[in-house]
Amino acid sequence: MSRYDFAVIGAGMAGASLAAELAGSTSVLLLEAEDTPGYHATGRSAAFWEECYGGPEIVPLTLASGPYLRQHGFLHRRGALYIGRDRDADALDAFLARFAGTGAAIERVGRAALRDRLPGLRPDWTGAVWEEACADIDVAGLHAHYLQLGRRREVRLETRARVSRLERGPDVWRIDTEDGRRFDADVIVDAAGAWADRIAGLAGARPLGIRPLRRTVVQLRTDPQAPADLPLVLDISGRFYFKPEAGRLWLSPNDEAPSEPCDAAPDELAVAEAIDRFEAVMGWRVEAVERKWAGLRSFAPDRRPVYGPDPRVPDFVWFAGQGGYGIQTAPAAARLAAQILLGEPRDEMTRGLDPSLYAPERFG
Repeated sequence: MSRYDFAVIGAGMAGASLAAELAGSTSVLLLEAEDTPGYHATGRSAAFWEECYGGPEIVPLTLASGPYLRQHGFLHRRGALYIGRDRDADALDAFLARFAGTGAAIERVGRAALRDRLPGLRPDWTGAVWEEACADIDVAGLHAHYLQLGRRREVRLETRARVSRLERGPDVWRIDTEDGRRFDADVIVDAAGAWADRIAGLAGARPLGIRPLRRTVVQLRTDPQAPADLPLVLDISGRFYFKPEAGRLWLSPNDEAPSEPCDAAPDELAVAEAIDRFEAVMGWRVEAVERKWAGLRSFAPDRRPVYGPDPRVPDFVWFAGQGGYGIQTAPAAARLAAQILLGEPRDEMTRGLDPSLYAPERFG
């Protein structure tokens, strides 16, 4: 085929999931700039399914995605603790109040429960909010699932296809890549992550201010070794999180450094800050930094994702700005966006979602 109903630009989790949902009754082209899909944010995620992650307006997408992720075996129960010191008691209470009524299952726990779940915790950490349902996500498995589903539904995947030009004709988009390939599509879907505003500019759409922020993660060898059943631990003030991974510890300082779209590299200062913050929490010895990496998490100005047709450019669609929660919300987000584009009714997964929360029109 030389002409497609939809051309989805970006084959990370966002693009792969939406392409798979659109395919079947439509023809779909999936374009990936890199040698392999998922090289950037998707391939570098320390993802977890955490009900409160992203705030109350993201909770509906997370909860709607949960059954699909569980059904297909992509979630592995871990539990999460938002921890604080005595001076953080008001912040812990405010956190509970913020998510009251959202459906997130969280509860306040005290010093004794905290010690049971976090052996080695320093004594000045005295309270927490516990989220039992938090789970690790098999990110690679989920991404492969959507790519395979797309293949079964005849999505055409083109890698090393960095888009260099988008031209709107009378009834079709012409897409040129840097290596000279050319494709036609009725609708362009911008699922380009950190590059979303750049793709919009090529299409003549107004950039929405989707900004990439660098997140650094390190893998530590510790003494004692991180127990396999250790929960995900997050600072209620947002200064770190850590979780076990195959006998090691994955740790982040929760940094959000503005970045140009790029192949992100870890920041050495962020690595040092992460270790310093960890040592203020746990009485474990850090024996070695075995690995360090960084990824870009891309946010719209209001930190909500953007799903739907551009209000000014015909047949140009946004599916971007999914921040750090794009993987845990992927099933519901892709299903909802496909239903919007295909004019299909909501189903059991998406019935409780409000598309207006995520529509591009909110930016005026």
